[in-house]
Amino acid sequence: MELTNPKDFQLNKFFYKNIGKNCQWVDRLAWTDFDWTKYVSDEKLFTYILKNKGEIAGYSEILFNKDTREVEIAYFGILEEYFGKKLGGYLLSEAIKFSFSLGCLRVWVHTCSLDHKNALLNYQSRGMKIFKSETLTR
Repeated sequence: MELTNPKDFQLNKFFYKNIGKNCQWVDRLAWTDFDWTKYVSDEKLFTYILKNKGEIAGYSEILFNKDTREVEIAYFGILEEYFGKKLGGYLLSEAIKFSFSLGCLRVWVHTCSLDHKNALLNYQSRGMKIFKSETLTR
């Protein structure tokens, strides 16, 4: 797993669009390049890229709040062509390890039924607990 340095909004944008298309990630689709640049330039954001045999395969966006010493894994995922290769578990484990290396006390993530079918199991198998569950209707 590699920390993006220098930060490159194009990588975050690429992963968001390509991983998010199957999960209905839509909140950032209207962002301009300026919005993306502003977001990835935030000192609280760390973007890690996962490579498989030299090719980019996935990413995680880690937001570290120094005041509360909490990390939110804001976005996380593997490109579809890398599904089934056990990379999601590895990426999540590395994201959690990195988060605690920052000195955080808690790591959390939002998930929903639109995420990959193994997402919740992946989080739970790495020690995460369900904090809150809700059902939304349209």
